[in-house]
Amino acid sequence: MGTDRFDVQDTATRLESVLHSLGLIIGSFATGIVLAIIAFSFVGAFGITVDGENVPVEINVLATVLQFVGFYLVCVWYLTWRQSSDSLFQFGRPSLRDVGWAIVGFFALFVGVNVLSAVVIQLLGVTTAENAVITEGRQNPVYFLYLIPIAFLFNAPAEELLFRGLVQGLFRRAYGVIPGVLIASVLFGAVHITALFTSGAGTMSLAVTIGITIVLGIVLGALYERTKNLFVPMLAHGIYNAVLFYIQWLSATGQISLP
Repeated sequence: MGTDRFDVQDTATRLESVLHSLGLIIGSFATGIVLAIIAFSFVGAFGITVDGENVPVEINVLATVLQFVGFYLVCVWYLTWRQSSDSLFQFGRPSLRDVGWAIVGFFALFVGVNVLSAVVIQLLGVTTAENAVITEGRQNPVYFLYLIPIAFLFNAPAEELLFRGLVQGLFRRAYGVIPGVLIASVLFGAVHITALFTSGAGTMSLAVTIGITIVLGIVLGALYERTKNLFVPMLAHGIYNAVLFYIQWLSATGQISLP
């Protein structure tokens, strides 16, 4: 695994990084959608209606889990198909140091989002766009509670395996560490636009939110490169999402008031 900050390789390696990364991302989302469609067809056979307006919370949970199962399946298939001795990432039992870095990473994510959001609101006068998951949770707050274990078991591990493990690994191999982190983070931010369209936010709000998501990706990417253990960004990402969902649950049930 290359460790040079900038290390541009031959054309074939650079082309592979682009094509394989795009294929992994598109394949992961497509597989999740196909799994959800298949599952919904079985659900319909038992007389449960999924009409898009009054979806039972269990159906939303199932769809969320299957999306990330799709990520897992595609990533595992790719690693099996690749059969290369040139590992794209490292994953191992975490040490106390690794756990410490994960906690530092969580605080960096949490503080970073709030500071960036406040700065954007102050300077540009626009608010960030709302993720579809948050909208769904506000309609049925118990959904947020389901999302907390999902964050640790499916959401964070699957996204980190795909973006920090494989995509960042491919671009690191082709261009070096810094371009690998930056390109993977841009792609990480870009794919989140599909979850923001339903918010009805304007173009500026969408752009700002994607920009903040890219920054989060950079933090997670740097965290991996610092520790060389994919478990670390997985844990930091999982803690961040779980805390976010818990805060949203408190807000949705009237226990706290968010700005």
